[in-house]
This record gives sequence, structure tokens and C-alpha cells, in this order.
Amino acid sequence: MAIFVHYLSILLISAVIFLLLRAYRLRLLRLPPGNLGLPFVGETLQLISAYKTENPEPFIDERAKRHGSVFTTHVFGEPTVFSADPETNRFILQNEGKLFECSYPGSISNLLGKHSLLLMKGNLHKRMHSLTMSFANSSIIKDQLLVDIDRLIRLNLDSWTDRILLMEAAKKITFELAVKQLMSFDPGEWSESLRKHYVLVIEGFFTVPLPLFSATYRRAIKARREVAGALSKIVKERREEYEKGERKNDMLGALLGGEWEEDQLSNEQIVDFMVALLVAGYETTSTIMTLAVKFLTQTPLALAQLKEEHDGIRLKKSGSEGLQWSDYKSMPFTQCVINETLRVANIISGVFRRTVTDVNIKGYTIPKGWKVFASFRAVHLDHDHFKDARTFNPWRWKNNNLGTSCSGNFYTPFGGGPRLCPGYELARVEISVFLHHLVTQFSWVPAEEDKLVFFPTTRTQKRFPINLQRRR
Repeated sequence: MAIFVHYLSILLISAVIFLLLRAYRLRLLRLPPGNLGLPFVGETLQLISAYKTENPEPFIDERAKRHGSVFTTHVFGEPTVFSADPETNRFILQNEGKLFECSYPGSISNLLGKHSLLLMKGNLHKRMHSLTMSFANSSIIKDQLLVDIDRLIRLNLDSWTDRILLMEAAKKITFELAVKQLMSFDPGEWSESLRKHYVLVIEGFFTVPLPLFSATYRRAIKARREVAGALSKIVKERREEYEKGERKNDMLGALLGGEWEEDQLSNEQIVDFMVALLVAGYETTSTIMTLAVKFLTQTPLALAQLKEEHDGIRLKKSGSEGLQWSDYKSMPFTQCVINETLRVANIISGVFRRTVTDVNIKGYTIPKGWKVFASFRAVHLDHDHFKDARTFNPWRWKNNNLGTSCSGNFYTPFGGGPRLCPGYELARVEISVFLHHLVTQFSWVPAEEDKLVFFPTTRTQKRFPINLQRRR
């Protein structure tokens, strides 16, 4: 017993000395104010427990009030500087590749693959980002993608019963759209089998990346191998077709040829790249679709105005006539709804980066190798930047493209800088077309109460079950 007490005393004294030395070192470094919490654990447990509440930003709210909008903490095993300041966020985004580099948890990096766009750096990232944007710009959407977006969304809605889990239904839609746009595949058994594996992959994103300790991560790794195997087979077949002169005008076709002919990407690189693009085109857009419907359901005046806008478009068309680009450009209130859903929901709450050198921000120094987190959600939900910031109000965007009298730094739902989301316009079109067919074909009520949760991502607890009735 005496020996145990002796070692416990040594441990406690060591911990106290560690904390004192760390505090002294931090004062010398002129770090942003804050608290690194317990040794090794930091404030990770406080962060996770905070997001179990209904407050969308409790962890940052509390610390920003105490320390200011830029503060120091220690989460997920590393000292991290959090920013809820729009100017600092813009500085971080604009200095990607200069003062900062992308940095994500090991679980996400392992599951997406080392050749994913999210993890690419330097010139290769610039080239691949530019290529991705070229396949999701307005002219491509207008001339090539819109007809399939409209067709596949209508096909899905035609199969709906009188009760659905909207989140699951939306995910099915966006996955089928992504597969069609990337590989020219129409929905079928193959795409549905692939989607089921994807669900398991995404569940592993915010787990401990050790298969021995996490069953969820083990399942995710296994599912990722299945996804990679299925995509590898398609890439191999398409490469053989390409070499015979058979070309398809989709993303996979561009990755196999075009500007890459002198510096061909390997099959492994293409598979990793497509794994990440399928995630990007599937998970986030479907969540915005679902939450837009949830917020509209809770805001009857907004839903009524949205129906009026889309009924007006539908009256000009025959029953089976699809939407045209001019119809999409005639949906101003729809864009207000999408803007506000993006602002309130914050599917991408922020981005992690790592400093590549000591960085000076607002009189503070962030040491080389430290992580920073630029919080978009904290800015979007700040009453200083948006009036009644935590209330869904699509009319705030009606006469102001930013919904605020301040600069564009305050509204960054798609990130910014060199890593601006390349599919932002495509996502808007898909959501707009989905809302059009939903409100012109159905009325609905929630089947049961469903709440938002914000960790590890924004979503509804019960996948938003609704009872549907077809409109006459």
C-alpha cells in the first residue's frame, strides 16, 4: 500500500510540474489565451460531451466568451488553436500551401486514401481541383448534367411510399447522381450494393483508427476494401475501352485521358480520387436536402412561398416535361432557402489545418506543427454577424446576396481559398431540382419528433421520418 501511495504521489507531482512548465512555455510563446486541459486528454471529453446538447456550438461559445474569438485548446491528442473570427478564418483559408497545410484525423485519411483530393497538396492538388471544377461548372451542368439530375430525382420520387425516412431517401438520390456523373452508370443493383458499403465507410470517419479497439473502424476498413475493389474493376475495364478508342464524357474518362496522357494516373490514384468524390457528392448534399425540408416544415410561411414559386414554374410545363436551365434560374426564393439552410445547418462546421511554420495572427504566435481549426459554424451563428443568427429566416437573403451588411468573410459554407468546394454549384442545382419536385408532387407532415445533433456531423437523430400525401 505504501508503495502504491508513493508512486501515486510521484505521478501527481509529475503532472503538476508538467502543467506548470507547459503554462510557462505557453506564456513565452504568446499563444492565444485558452486552456490545454488535462495532460494527453486535453479538452477532448468536454468537446464531445458539449455537442450532445441541442446548442449547435456549445464548445466554442463558452470558450470564445471567456477567451475571445481565437483561443487555444487541446483536442484529439494535439494542441489546437480554434478560430471563430472571420478575418482569421479567411487568413487560414487563403494561406493554404504557404503557412498552413490540410490536416485531418487518421481515420478519415485512411478511409479516403492517400490520393484523395482532400489530402492532395501542391501542384497536383491544383490540377485535380481545377479538373473537378471543370466538370461541375454552370455550362457543364446546363448542357450535360441537368437532364439526368431531373430524370433521376423524378424516378426516385415516383417510387416513394406514404412514409419514408427522408435522410435515407435523399442519400439514395445523391449517391445515384454521383455515380452517374462520375462513371455514367444508371441506378441498379451494382450502385445500390456500392452505396451500402459507403454507409459503413462514412460511419468510420470519426472513430479511433485502430481496428483492434474499434469495431466500427474495422467494419469501415472492410467496406472500404469492397468499395475499392468494385471501383478498381470499373477503372480497369474503362482503361481497356479507352485504349481501344472508346471514350465517355464523364469524370472517369477525363481521369483516364485528356491532359493526363503524358503523365497518366495509376488505377490506384483514380480509385482513391473517386472514393473521395463519391463521399463529397453523396453525404453533404443529401443532408442539406433533408434539413432544408425540416426547416421549411417548421416555417410554414417559407414553405408556402416556396410552393408558390415552384407551382408557377410547373404551370408553364406539361406534366412530364423536365426542368430547363431557365427554370433553375427562375428560383430566387429557392436560393434563399438553400443559403439559409447552409448557414444554419453548417454541414461542414469548419476545417482543420496544420501550421508549416510559426504563424503570427492578431498579435499571437501559433507554433510550427500545431493544428488550427477555422470554425465556419461559429461565424454563421454569431449574432454580431447575422441578426437572430440561430433562427431560420430565408428572407434575410432576399435583397442581400450575403444576408448581412458585412463582407463575404462571414459566409463560407463551401470553404474558401485553394480548397473551395469544387462542386458547390452542382450541389445547389441538385437541391433546387429536388425541392421543386418534392413541393409540386407532395405534401407531408413529420411522422414523429426528430431532433438535430451536431457531432460528429450535423444530422437528425431519426433520419427525419415523414408521412407523405401526393398532391392532385
